[in-house]
Amino acid sequence: MSLSSPTAGRRANVLGLGLIGGSICVALRDRGWVISGDDNDQGRVAEALSRGIISAAGLDPAAEITFVAVPVMAVVDQVRRALVETSGVVTDVGSVKTAVCGAIGDARFIGGHPMAGSELEGLDGADPDLFAGAVWVLTPTSGTSDAAFSTVAAIVNDLGAEVVGLDPARHDELVAVVSHVPHLTAATLMGVAGSRATEHAALLRLAAGGFRDMTRIASGHPAIWLDICNENREAIVATLTMLIDGLSSMKSIVAEGDRAQLLARLTTAREARSNLPSRIKMPSELSEVRIPIPDRPGAAAEVFTLAAEIGVNIANFEVVHSVEGDRGVAVVLVDSANAELFRGGLLARGFRPAIQRLD
Repeated sequence: MSLSSPTAGRRANVLGLGLIGGSICVALRDRGWVISGDDNDQGRVAEALSRGIISAAGLDPAAEITFVAVPVMAVVDQVRRALVETSGVVTDVGSVKTAVCGAIGDARFIGGHPMAGSELEGLDGADPDLFAGAVWVLTPTSGTSDAAFSTVAAIVNDLGAEVVGLDPARHDELVAVVSHVPHLTAATLMGVAGSRATEHAALLRLAAGGFRDMTRIASGHPAIWLDICNENREAIVATLTMLIDGLSSMKSIVAEGDRAQLLARLTTAREARSNLPSRIKMPSELSEVRIPIPDRPGAAAEVFTLAAEIGVNIANFEVVHSVEGDRGVAVVLVDSANAELFRGGLLARGFRPAIQRLD
């Protein structure tokens, strides 16, 4: 990207230079940002400097944004550090949000969680395209400023991610289902296969696509899951209970040879899988929604939390100045098929949206 980019010369900090932190660094760097970085492992800081992943060690006090990308149990302390040592917006990337959002009341902080990853670890896995097409959850609270939310959402969107707004507790419940328990399930299934492999050496060599797809996430870094399971224990245990109950029911159906029930279960699962949302790519399918931001705390974040609640995908986002004054206008792109649903939800919450198709 050339230095004529609108982002050229903007400054950011990244605390924690592992896979996610390193990927944020290179993604911003490739867009012209100047990145300062820090990590508990000073050898990793030195490596990031030598490889041009960051431009300076430590924290830049005047940076526009600081990303905290440390292990979950260390997030609160490092967010507090960033709020004290810098004047810009602060966000984190941890996969558990209730604890940090409850502990931090500063209006400059907003919790975040990019739903992206890799089997690679550390700076060797740093990928500027890691977030392209990924969901990046933001978890505003009543104390989050609209300016902080808009800043983080716009930067995340520029990295190619789709921004989804969720309440912190709701995030933790949902992520237990779509991320945490799947990882534990994959690890358990891999353990079953591994134990059988001691008796049947050919078993793992016979592992086909379905097995490999289902257990791929078990190859992730195991150490981070200790903290995740500790921090999100309640939601994970509740989801595991539902999974165990479901498997017990499936076991009974198979044991009894109940073909009708088995077909119904498999059909329901197939239909649910086919209804998973896909990322919008064709401009002809999009509508632009312009939403003046009312003068009330958290109004910008409401746009995203509403979209998440009613299942509307926000494909792009920016904030522009209103011609009527100094208030901002959120400009979002949504699937045209859902534009009226989104408009109705916005009107019900006191917004005054205007919609125009792009085709």
